[in-house]
Amino acid sequence: MRVYLVQHAEAKSEEEDPERRITEKGKAETEKVAEFLKKAGVKVDVIFHSTKTRAKQTAQIFSEHLAAKVEEKDNLEPSADPKIWAERIREETRDVMILGHLPHLSKLLKELVGCEAVKFRYSGVLCLEREEETYKILWYVTPDII
Repeated sequence: MRVYLVQHAEAKSEEEDPERRITEKGKAETEKVAEFLKKAGVKVDVIFHSTKTRAKQTAQIFSEHLAAKVEEKDNLEPSADPKIWAERIREETRDVMILGHLPHLSKLLKELVGCEAVKFRYSGVLCLEREEETYKILWYVTPDII
């Protein structure tokens, strides 16, 4: 079972856009990463995203490229308790993408692997693989390296 942790795409400032929709740069970077994952053969069964517009927009882009179902979920917002999703992930059998925000993603990573070992970046994808009851980092890809 694999878990993909993804920070949403770059978003407009709240002053510029109160809904904080993603920028053109954010859209382009996400398209680039999503296409790369598709060509690499990455399979995702479902993409869970927060209730925030920027996360929903980013999830839609990944979904289009990876043919994954998209579901809006609670407790993925920036200040949500990471233990809630750590438990949900432990119960999953499917390959899932969790699309959210900082600092929640960093704290969720710490719950799963024991440390905040990655500096998340907009549209970056971190792949974890479950081995029995533990998670191992397999790879991390960002728009900058593609």
